[in-house]
Amino acid sequence: VQLQASGGGLVQAGGSLRLSCASSRNTFRINSVGWYRQAAGKERELVASITSGGIIKYADSVKGRFTISRDNAKNTTYLQMNSLKPEDTGVYYCHADQRWGPHTYDFWGQGTQVTVSS
Repeated sequence: VQLQASGGGLVQAGGSLRLSCASSRNTFRINSVGWYRQAAGKERELVASITSGGIIKYADSVKGRFTISRDNAKNTTYLQMNSLKPEDTGVYYCHADQRWGPHTYDFWGQGTQVTVSS
């Protein structure tokens, strides 16, 4: 599985951005796709994820502001980010996990920088 992330940028607080994660190559058996972020000096954290069955998880800090969605026809997962705050600043990474029997494989896309100015 290859993941291509895009959509980051610089935005003022209160603004919006939409991240896209396009998956290609052996995309079947993908169990979930998610977005993680890593702020400077901090550990990478889960922002949102969506399973093939449509189960969605959000970090408490983004609930009500971010929306994750999938377009299965395009093999693309989106993260709509509204009401952005400076603390949302970081490098956002797309992640997918694929299951083959008892084994789970993790895939990461390149990061995309999101900077929210106050």
